[in-house]
Amino acid sequence: MPDSLQKNDKTFLEEVERRSGQHMVECYQCGNCTAGCPFNFAYDLPVSKIMRLVQLGQREAVLSCHSIWLCASCQTCTARCPNNIDVAKIVDVLRHMAREAGYATERNVKAFGDSFLASVKKHGRLHELGVAVGYEMRTGRFLTDIDLAPTMIGKGKLSIRPHHLHGADKVAGIFNRFNEGNHD
Repeated sequence: MPDSLQKNDKTFLEEVERRSGQHMVECYQCGNCTAGCPFNFAYDLPVSKIMRLVQLGQREAVLSCHSIWLCASCQTCTARCPNNIDVAKIVDVLRHMAREAGYATERNVKAFGDSFLASVKKHGRLHELGVAVGYEMRTGRFLTDIDLAPTMIGKGKLSIRPHHLHGADKVAGIFNRFNEGNHD
């Protein structure tokens, strides 16, 4: 047995269940989540295996996998689960836990998420140009998509200035409360 499978973290399952509000022990590995996942072809671990590894307390194997970062949160896995487990919510929780533990196996996905959240925190809603610039700054992919900008601006899909949102300070307050440690 590989060393990584011998490290059983009994608190991992409890933590995932507490944070997601789901009862993972009800998963009996039917594989419907994996069969329906449109991104399974790109995953290093199929969804059903992730569920099983969480049940077994394999924290490192789960949090260091690429699959949790590639999930599109399309909810197909959740819709197909015969036990009504919100699998997409569990994957989202795993992504949060991976970030907290310092795992970011898909650097560009994390960079996009960070840019998106920074924009929403600052403006109260998404500013597409700000997200694009933030993403390029975080990834070092300067000007890779600059050829798309004139067309998008012309069609009104990419505004130069952020739209004003009444109540943007309340959105920033949500981020502040989260940063104070109220993650649940």
